[in-house]
Amino acid sequence: MQSTTLSFNNIHNHGDLFTNLLRARRESFIVERNWDLPETDGMEFDQYDTPESRWIAIHDGGQILGGFRLTPTTAKCGMYSYMIRDAQRGLLDTIPQNILYKEAPIAPHVFEFSRFFKASHLSGRARSTVQIQLLKALMGTRDTLGVHAALGIGSPNWERWMKRINLPIEHLGPIVDIEGSKNRCMITHLPGSYH
Repeated sequence: MQSTTLSFNNIHNHGDLFTNLLRARRESFIVERNWDLPETDGMEFDQYDTPESRWIAIHDGGQILGGFRLTPTTAKCGMYSYMIRDAQRGLLDTIPQNILYKEAPIAPHVFEFSRFFKASHLSGRARSTVQIQLLKALMGTRDTLGVHAALGIGSPNWERWMKRINLPIEHLGPIVDIEGSKNRCMITHLPGSYH
């Protein structure tokens, strides 16, 4: 099992890994969760999959086991910035505007952590292992990408997962319903160095 950080500058070095990641996202979010998201050629994507983003893939032998996307909070693409901020600005109809208690941050070392998933075919134990690998990969972005803090929308019980790897979270908004499940916006400050 390995972790790879993908960008528009390096996807050509990794064969089908990026398209396989987008296919695995489609399976997780469109097929399994029934979310109404854009898709083409069996791949899920949206307006936040731009050259400013990075994608973390946990994979084994070319098979995607999990992944997530990181987008700087300073990102701009047309009228869009990043998902949480755009929801707060009323640009998205699937995420409530009251997702945050205060104005969405814009800072060079703060990134949005989104499209976090684990492959559904994994056993319970393997899912836990992949989740830990995903969170360790997130911590590693402090050294590789300069990420000091990551904010995202997730299940309120994420706090227990973060505690398992000594990564405290702060709640940035109320618990809200998104696509039929309870979620809330959270931020974690990454440790100074992770090896």
